[in-house]
Amino acid sequence: MRRGDIARDGGFTLLEILVALVVLGFLVAGLAGGVRLGMQAWGAQDRAIAVHSELDAVDRTLRLLIEQADPGDATHAAGVKGGAAQLGLVTRLPSVVDQPVDAALLVDAGHHLVLRWTPRRFGRPIGPPPPSQDAVLLDDVEAAQFSYWARNGEGGWRSAWDGPDPPALIRVRLRFADAARHWPDIVAALARERAR
Repeated sequence: MRRGDIARDGGFTLLEILVALVVLGFLVAGLAGGVRLGMQAWGAQDRAIAVHSELDAVDRTLRLLIEQADPGDATHAAGVKGGAAQLGLVTRLPSVVDQPVDAALLVDAGHHLVLRWTPRRFGRPIGPPPPSQDAVLLDDVEAAQFSYWARNGEGGWRSAWDGPDPPALIRVRLRFADAARHWPDIVAALARERAR
């Protein structure tokens, strides 16, 4: 063996090990950042889906209540009366089997969109009326605005309805306490025609 020839036994030098550890550290840091970013995106998506699913369920419920409203007939007025801040309906609830109810939609003092309803009574009442039941449909609602469109379309959207005929359309506009939260107007028509 000559002088300058040193036999290597296949190991790594200290410098090679340090370089490998630095590269491994960069890879771990990059992966941790990617995992953290992915978890934040997942959480944001879960929150967005929860908000949209809540609004979607309320949207379907409001449309169903309006569509199932009693249009009245030749002897009875339509079961729709309302103002700008409250809507009254004779309708059918999705959870109550085919029984009409007197329902009201309004925003209470606690900023909840509330469905207040009592079973509809037929004939002569016996005893006191049943107590009304409240169902909170949505939280953090600043105000609800109801508008009504006449069948002939005269006058555009009205802020109150108390006629014998039902309106052609009912519009529900919600304003939330959180100004960043928006929801498009709900416009629905009664599904049943008035019997003549």
